[in-house]
Amino acid sequence: MRMRFASYWLISVCLLACGQRRTTGNSNIFSPPKPLAQLTDKNLPEVSGLASSAANPGLLWAHNDSGNPAIVYLVDEHLKVRLSCRLKGAKNRDWEDIAVGPGPEEGTSYLYVADIGDNSAHHGLKYIYRFKEPVLSKKRQITITGFDTIVFRLEDGKKDTEAIMVDPASRDIYIISKREEPVHMYRLSYPYPVTDTLTAKKVISLPLTQIVSAGISADGTQILMKNYDHVYYWKTRGKPVVEALRQKPEVLEYTEEPQGEAIAFNRDGTGFYTLSEKLMGERIYLYFYEKR
Repeated sequence: MRMRFASYWLISVCLLACGQRRTTGNSNIFSPPKPLAQLTDKNLPEVSGLASSAANPGLLWAHNDSGNPAIVYLVDEHLKVRLSCRLKGAKNRDWEDIAVGPGPEEGTSYLYVADIGDNSAHHGLKYIYRFKEPVLSKKRQITITGFDTIVFRLEDGKKDTEAIMVDPASRDIYIISKREEPVHMYRLSYPYPVTDTLTAKKVISLPLTQIVSAGISADGTQILMKNYDHVYYWKTRGKPVVEALRQKPEVLEYTEEPQGEAIAFNRDGTGFYTLSEKLMGERIYLYFYEKR
C-alpha cells in the first residue's frame, strides 16, 4: 500500500539520490536478482500482488492496488499484458495480494484475489475473490462473472493486512498482518463456506513487521514473506505451515526496490520474482532470484 513509515521513505529517498540500491540479508541460497523486464505498461501503475500461473506456464498474474479497476492481468516475463480479466460487480477497495492454489474442484487451479488492505483499520470485513484460473486464448480481455466471494473478519479486530498464502496441501488460506511487531498470522480453514461471514483465527505470531506479501511454493516445501527491506525464507521440511514458521527464517540477500510489494515463487520452486509499485518516476523492473 502507499503508506509507509517516514523513516523508510527517507532512507529510500537518500539511496535513490545517491543512485544506489541497498542489499539486505545474508543468506545466499538464491543468486542476486536478474532484471527480466522494465515495467512500462500503463495498465500496471501500482502492482501489489504477483503469482505464477499454473494453467499458463511461464506467465504471471498481477493486479494493482486500491482505487484501480477490479482487473487481474496475465503478464509474461517481459511484463507485457497477455490477458485482462475484469471481475464483474467486484470492487478494488484495497487489493493487496494474489495466490494460485487448489480449490473446490479437484485438479483445477484457482486464483485468490485478496481485498484485505486497510491502512487506517476502518473496515470490519475483508474479501477474497476465488475463481477458476483462466486459460490464455485469442481473447485479450474477458469478464469473470462466476466467482466466489469469501467474506471474513479477523478474530481480534480491525487491522491492516497485505499478504496471503494458500496451502497447496490443506487448501487453508493464511493472512498476515502488516502494521504490528510482531505480526500475526490468521487462518481460514478449508472448506470455507461462501454463504457466511467467517472468522479468521490467529494461529501464530512472527517476530517481523511490515509484511506486504507472501507465498508458498507449488509443492508446499518453501515459504516466502517480504517487507520493504527484507525477504524471509523457510523450508517446511514436511511440517505443516504453522509448525514450519516456528523455525527461524533465513534472511535472503535482497536488493531493495522503490516500493516492493509483490513476491512469488516460480512454478517449480527454483526461484522467485519481485516487483515494485511505480514510485517517484523511478525505473521499475521485474526481478528473478534463482536458487543456487
